Amino acid sequence: MDRPRFIAIEGIDGAGKRTQIDLLADWLGRAGIAFARMSFPRYESFFGRLVARFLNGEFGPLEKVDAHFSALLYAGDRLEAKAEIDDVLRRQRRTLITDRYIASNLAHQTARVPAEQRSKFLEWLSELEYKVYQLPMEDLVIYLRVPATVAQKQIAQKGARDYTARSHDLQEADLRHLEEAARIYDLLAGESNWVTVECFDTAVGKMRSQEAIHLDVVAALEKAGVAHPGSRAAKL
Repeated sequence: MDRPRFIAIEGIDGAGKRTQIDLLADWLGRAGIAFARMSFPRYESFFGRLVARFLNGEFGPLEKVDAHFSALLYAGDRLEAKAEIDDVLRRQRRTLITDRYIASNLAHQTARVPAEQRSKFLEWLSELEYKVYQLPMEDLVIYLRVPATVAQKQIAQKGARDYTARSHDLQEADLRHLEEAARIYDLLAGESNWVTVECFDTAVGKMRSQEAIHLDVVAALEKAGVAHPGSRAAKL
């Protein structure tokens, strides 16, 4: 690999991002690739604490909170992390993998905007994160695609989380919101640096195995030049 790569794992809530990042971290380690991992939002940050309050309903029900406001909270959390991101990629020269990044904000907050305003909102939010805040662009976005109804059921199986005492936070509890966010993700997935991994097997009506999904993720990384198919990790 000639330079460190920035890889974001994306998908609606319940898509299995954390599991795939754990598997990917193990694979990168066996391949001898120096890497770091981050997860967004970071609920311990200044803006991350506000995100937690939003997701717990402290600012009102989902339909009453302006999408610009919530988008600014998520973007602010990433701005706080910018120095750390730059340090990993530029000074340490390590590959960075993240559990969510800018696309998550684009998908979830645009999903809350009326259809006729979505194109304009996407442009505004992309400009905020990539141009105004000058956050680095992802080299590769791996989109774990899961039907919203399946994802919501998987959310219920999660253990306790630090930022909420609820089984489903404000966005997770709203199936219509998850469906709309999935539609925005599908739209974003047309970008050249995106790879879609289908996680649900429609032929048998159930999720594919974690291992099968992981192999597709690895194939995407190898195609992007993060590691070669003949690497030590690929053989294990």
